[in-house]
Amino acid sequence: MATDRTRGVPPVVRNAGWYVLLTALSLLVLYPVWMTIVRAISEPFVYIQEGQPFFPVAVDWGVFGTAWADGAMGRSMLLTTAVVAVITVAQLVTSTLAAYSFAYLRFPFKNVLFVLLIATLLLPIEVTLLTNVRTIRELEWLNSFQGLTGPFLASAFGIFLLRQGFLGVPSELRDAARLDGFGHLAFLRKVALPVNRPIVGSFVLITALGAWNNYLWPRAAVTEERWETIQVALRRISVARPERFNVGVAAAIVASIPILVLLVVFQKQIIRGLTAGAVKG
Repeated sequence: MATDRTRGVPPVVRNAGWYVLLTALSLLVLYPVWMTIVRAISEPFVYIQEGQPFFPVAVDWGVFGTAWADGAMGRSMLLTTAVVAVITVAQLVTSTLAAYSFAYLRFPFKNVLFVLLIATLLLPIEVTLLTNVRTIRELEWLNSFQGLTGPFLASAFGIFLLRQGFLGVPSELRDAARLDGFGHLAFLRKVALPVNRPIVGSFVLITALGAWNNYLWPRAAVTEERWETIQVALRRISVARPERFNVGVAAAIVASIPILVLLVVFQKQIIRGLTAGAVKG
């Protein structure tokens, strides 16, 4: 709605102003991305000698192939994909069942347990890192698939997010499900999950993105190169050839492509899910 100051301004002028503002903000956001690409495809010494300009110099498009081959990125990305898949599926199952229990079932100390569960969200991974590393060493899970995935098979954030969604299911649907003879699993599968599909979708995507970008835990749980996830491999690539730092930058760009694809394709699901989880309950 136009204000008193803008009521006399033609709509074309108002829209042009908004477009100019949004274009400027877009350029501000895209500037680091552009400079990353410039640093990746430019020969390092020539780029520095030229004063690190805004445009690429001595362009070398083969740097991406060099990063892929020298850094064994195919193996690291395949391992990371498997780790992400296991963590995402496990967190979806455990979070769904736990969230349903906290939303609908009655059991002793339910509220106390939920508060303790939410309190774990305040603890950063650094607090439990040493204990978890010692545990996987005792279990002989160092440099193993179960060592990479074990500590992340459940998620307090996922339980909270899905519980909020389940609490928002209309009571009429719950009553109708009881009349139709639905048990807990049938109600969960046929009513609760379909109704909260945006929340479930956003949680799956957030979990996958977090698992893909995880660096600290794989760095602590892996000592052999063949078990390096993509984020650990990026560090190895960047420090292996410091005289060609553009190889490390190119490797980072390659590793970010799956994340960019997920964000572009499923951005609406993420926004819908987080908005629904914030409003319901």
